[in-house]
Amino acid sequence: MPEQPSWRFKKIIKPMFDIPHAHVALAGRLLTMAGPIIEDGLVEIKEGRIVSVGPRTEIKPTAPLIETGGTVMPGLINSHAHLNWDGIHDLAQQSIDDPQPISAFKAAGNMLKCLRAGITMVRDLGFHDMNLFSKQAVAQGIFPSPRLQVCGAGIIQTGGHTYWVCREASGPDEMRRAVREQVRGGADLIKIMACHDRLEFTDAELEAVIDETHRNGLPITAHATFDECIARVAEAGIDCVEHGGSLSDKTIKTLVDRKIPIVTTFAPLVQQSQPEIARRFDIPEWKITERQKAVADPERYSGLRKAAAAGVSIVFGTDAGSPAVEHDVVAPELDFMVKIGVCPNALDALESITIRAARLSKMDASIGTLETGKEADLIVVDGNPDEDLFALERVSQTYVAGRRLH
Repeated sequence: MPEQPSWRFKKIIKPMFDIPHAHVALAGRLLTMAGPIIEDGLVEIKEGRIVSVGPRTEIKPTAPLIETGGTVMPGLINSHAHLNWDGIHDLAQQSIDDPQPISAFKAAGNMLKCLRAGITMVRDLGFHDMNLFSKQAVAQGIFPSPRLQVCGAGIIQTGGHTYWVCREASGPDEMRRAVREQVRGGADLIKIMACHDRLEFTDAELEAVIDETHRNGLPITAHATFDECIARVAEAGIDCVEHGGSLSDKTIKTLVDRKIPIVTTFAPLVQQSQPEIARRFDIPEWKITERQKAVADPERYSGLRKAAAAGVSIVFGTDAGSPAVEHDVVAPELDFMVKIGVCPNALDALESITIRAARLSKMDASIGTLETGKEADLIVVDGNPDEDLFALERVSQTYVAGRRLH
């Protein structure tokens, strides 16, 4: 276990947001993600945990009963997001020019948007090291938020992809130092940018950054968008692939054999292909046209479809904060996953944003399903999201660890 970051040793006299645990029984349609749908069910939460869940006729609640009139389900998990970005087109401009206080305000605002959208955990994959401060603010009760899993600064080769927002390093020793800096700051995982138009990192650098991460007991994930890169990082020992892309049968077999999941991120394509949305974020017309062609080309996603069919775990992520992708965008991503066949149906898509996402972050023993004894991360939705994914745009209640935050 890595040494705790220095702020963990500071005594908290009184959290600024000391929100009490709710003790309530929520009645409604239960989408537990751990078994069959319960049409008339009840979930009781107390002291941050689920103390009973099942058909209403089998439970005698000891708490005030709330008739939700909707679907109660596990909280949603966005496994690829950037809380300090706000969706404007020029990511480099805001990354370089935003003063740190403005960046912090953006993250705070996006945390609130996440809660309103039913997102109870965010896997923040980097913006300099600002997400380390977001983690501290939440842990110390300074600001209400979803749970956060953060990587600190993404690690890249000097001058590599998005060098203006990541931790640059050259050579194996510098790669190890970059990992240790993120660990010292309290990172939950490490992220590397393994390619853009071409492969990045020497073999020695890639070996060092993966080895140092694992030596510190953390998982490491890689931005990898085409077959040669995905195969390379998978064979080198990476734990997860971000984005994905073209995939050969050989690479798919490697992913299956090594149980390496892919966090797909279709929302930038989907959102930028819609002119009425894209223009609000200053997306240029040529890119809108390009995105429209991309979303209309089913062959573009054949590798990911084959990977899913072969047993590669597909996990929900939106790349939130990227151009035209706000942090409350959920249903468009899920709907597209079903449309292109990466997920066979809406229920499988919901698994990608609940239990499979919890499993990716090694938190499936605590969250991701509605089961007795698990922590009470759950939401209330007006409608049946397993039948209509866009019902997720109507979240009326959000609980994180039993605290009602929306």
